[in-house]
Amino acid sequence: MRTILHLAGSPTDDFHAELSRLYAADCVSTLTDSARYRFLLAYVGPDGLWRFPAAFDPDSIAAASALPLRAALDHIAASGVDAALPQMFCRTGMTSYRALLDVLGIPYVGNTPTAMAITADKSIARSIVAGAGVDVPDAEVVRGVGATTLHPPMVVKPVDADNSVGVTLVRDPADLAAAVAVATQHSNAALVERYVELGREVRCGVVVDAGSLRCLPLEEYAVDPDVSPVRTARDKLARNESGELFLVAKDVSRAWVVPPDDPITSAVWEAARRCHVALGCRHYSLFDFRIDPVGRPWFLEAGLYNSFARGSVLTTMAAAAGIDPARLFDIALGELFA
Repeated sequence: MRTILHLAGSPTDDFHAELSRLYAADCVSTLTDSARYRFLLAYVGPDGLWRFPAAFDPDSIAAASALPLRAALDHIAASGVDAALPQMFCRTGMTSYRALLDVLGIPYVGNTPTAMAITADKSIARSIVAGAGVDVPDAEVVRGVGATTLHPPMVVKPVDADNSVGVTLVRDPADLAAAVAVATQHSNAALVERYVELGREVRCGVVVDAGSLRCLPLEEYAVDPDVSPVRTARDKLARNESGELFLVAKDVSRAWVVPPDDPITSAVWEAARRCHVALGCRHYSLFDFRIDPVGRPWFLEAGLYNSFARGSVLTTMAAAAGIDPARLFDIALGELFA
C-alpha cells in the first residue's frame, strides 16, 4: 500500500486556499475507499504555515497544529510518503511547491513546475502550440494603456490569470482601454486576442495511459453569440447564501459531455494531442478550444491540473469514457512509477 500526500491550500490568498480545499475535500471523499493507498493530508494556509488535518473541512484544518516549513518537512519525512498529489491552484502552489516536492525527491502526479509556468502565461502557451501546427487566434500582449493593431471584435484577458477573471469582449475600439485596465487588475499585462465567432466552445482532456495519449470525450460549455459570447468568472465559480464557494460550471445547463461521434471531436482530439506534446505535458492535460462556425478548432488556453475529485473536469470526462475516479488515479500512478 502506498502513502499519498495530498498537498492543498495556498500561501497566496484566501480565495485560492478555499478553492484548493474545495477540490481536495472532494478528492479525498472520492478516493478514500481504495485499498491501494492511504492518505496524508497537508494544508498550507495564506499565513504560509503547514497543517496536517484529519480532513479538509474548515473545522479540521483549524484544529490542526500550525507548523513552519522545517517542522512540516520533518513530519512528511517521518510519514513514509511514496508519492504526492498537488492540489494547489495559485501560481506559487503550481510551481514553487511542486518544485519543492522535486527537491525532496517525492514523486508526484501531474505536470512539472516548468509546464505549469509555461501554460500559466497564455501568450507563451499559445506561441508554443502554434509552432506545433495548432490554430490560434491572432493576439498581442498589451501593458498599461497600450495599443494594438487588432480590430474589434476582440477578447481582452489577463495574460496569466485563471478562472476567466478580468475577461472582456470588446466590440468598440473606445472600450479597449477600459478592458485592458480590468485585465491588468489581475496581471501585469493583458492579452488582446481576435474574437473567434461562435461556433461552440469545448474543453478536451488527454490522459497518458500505458505510455499512449488517450483523448477523453469533450465537455462543451453553454455560450451564445448574443447573450453569452465569451465565458467569464461568473460562469465558473460563485458563492451560495452561506458564502461558501461552489462550482457553477458543473451545472448541466452550463456544461455537458459531447458524444464521441460528434463531427468536431476528431479535429479537437488531434489538436489536443499536438498541444500535449508541444507543451511537455505528462500524466494528463486539459485544453480549451473555440469552434468557429465552419467547425475549425482554435486553441484558447491550457489548464494542466486535476484533483481527481468528482467535480473536476478531467474526472467528468473520464467517467463519460467509463473510467471511474479511482481507476483514473491508478492510471496516473502507473505512469508515475513506470
